[in-house]
Amino acid sequence: MLKRIDVVTLFPEWMQGLAELGLTGRALADGKLDYRCWNPRDYAVGVHRSVDDRPYGGGPGMVMRPDPLANLLDDLKQQTGPAVISYLGPQGRRLDHAGVTELAGRERLVLLCGRYEGIDQRLLDSQIDEEWSIGDYVLSGGEPAAAVVIDAVLRLQPGVLGHEQSAVEDSFVAGLLDCPHYTRPETWRDQAVPAVLLSGDHEKIRQWRLAQALHRTRRLRPDLMAGRELSRDERKALEAWPEEQAEPASRAD
Repeated sequence: MLKRIDVVTLFPEWMQGLAELGLTGRALADGKLDYRCWNPRDYAVGVHRSVDDRPYGGGPGMVMRPDPLANLLDDLKQQTGPAVISYLGPQGRRLDHAGVTELAGRERLVLLCGRYEGIDQRLLDSQIDEEWSIGDYVLSGGEPAAAVVIDAVLRLQPGVLGHEQSAVEDSFVAGLLDCPHYTRPETWRDQAVPAVLLSGDHEKIRQWRLAQALHRTRRLRPDLMAGRELSRDERKALEAWPEEQAEPASRAD
């Protein structure tokens, strides 16, 4: 169970906002999880307390200096004990449900957010234990990626979600996209909720939802279905609800 999250960021105000809202706020409210932001500027030296400088060899942008970050990480470990340091960067392991589950099983996370053109490679080589990426695109800093990691990991902590089954039934838990969901009103703009969801037959509803997840994944994310061997339960659901009979909603008469 996760007990502590530390975020190294040049914008602690940005990250601290997570502690006041939604899922993260609820997770921190009971005091079981410690959450702290660390600012490299507090560990910079010199008149200007600089945390970045021009890159050797020329080129655009600035690079985060290694010395303030190293001083910060040394102090962090001295105050809080040994820790695995995780850098949010494009070269890292792609974050997926398996990775989130792995991170959620740890007692603590230390997330390092880069900025500018990145961090001096010497700091990465000597101080970073692992690197995580949330996708192949460019962000202005690691803070949005850290927020994604924190949100995904906290969902899997006991007692955080209002209903424990929610985390079990989320998309990707079984390697599939989620099924469609419906609520009141029963008919909206001439579209009716699928009749099976009103039947009260829990097994039939379960099979319909599984079939919908399989159809949706095959249609929208065929890469997730490639090489997948269907279970007996999945084959049974598809037989009971072939795609032409599993339309998510129908027009009301």
